[in-house]
Amino acid sequence: MMQDLIRKNRSYRRFDSSVKISAEQVKAWIDLARLSGSGRNAQPLKYVAVTDEKMCDKIFPYIGWAGYLSEWKGPEEGERPVAYIAVLKDKKIADNHYCDDGIAMQSILLGAVEAGFGGCMIGSVNQRKVSILLDLPEHIELLWMIALGKPAEKVVIETAENDIKYWRDEEGVHHVPKRPLEEIIVKIV
Repeated sequence: MMQDLIRKNRSYRRFDSSVKISAEQVKAWIDLARLSGSGRNAQPLKYVAVTDEKMCDKIFPYIGWAGYLSEWKGPEEGERPVAYIAVLKDKKIADNHYCDDGIAMQSILLGAVEAGFGGCMIGSVNQRKVSILLDLPEHIELLWMIALGKPAEKVVIETAENDIKYWRDEEGVHHVPKRPLEEIIVKIV
C-alpha cells in the first residue's frame, strides 16, 4: 500500500480546476504534517492553507512551474491548482528546520494522493510577493508552496539511462526517469 501511494505521489503540475478541495480537507493534510517527525521536536513549521479561488489566482503568477520544461510557462486556465499550502518557518522557534520541511511536505502529499488528489512541491516562488499577499509577519519565513488539485495529467516513472531530466512526450505524458536501484545503493554490509 505504501509503495502504491509513493508511486502515485508525483509532481503533478496540471489539474482539473473544476474539482475543488475544501479547506477542511487541506487542514486534514496539514494535520498529517503536524503529526510527522521534527528535528529535536522543535516543530518550527507553520502553514497557510489557501482554498479561495481569488487568492489562488493571485498566487499563481509568482510560481515557477518546471525548470526542465523551459518552453512551458505553466498550467493553462482550467489546469491550475485549486489550493495551495504555504510551508513556513517560524524564526522565533528555530533558526534551523533541518529536514522537517521535506518530511512534512511528503506527509501532506501522501495524504492528498490517498484522497484522490495530487500536488507539487514548489521552491521556485517569489517569496517576497507571496509573503505580502499572505500578510505574513516578519518572523515567518516562506519556504515552499505546495500546489494542489485533482491531477489532469499522466505521470510515468521510468528507469533513467543517462539523463534524469523529466520530459513530456507528444501526447503530453510526463516522464520521470529514476536512477536504477543498483546505482543508488553503494553497498549492503
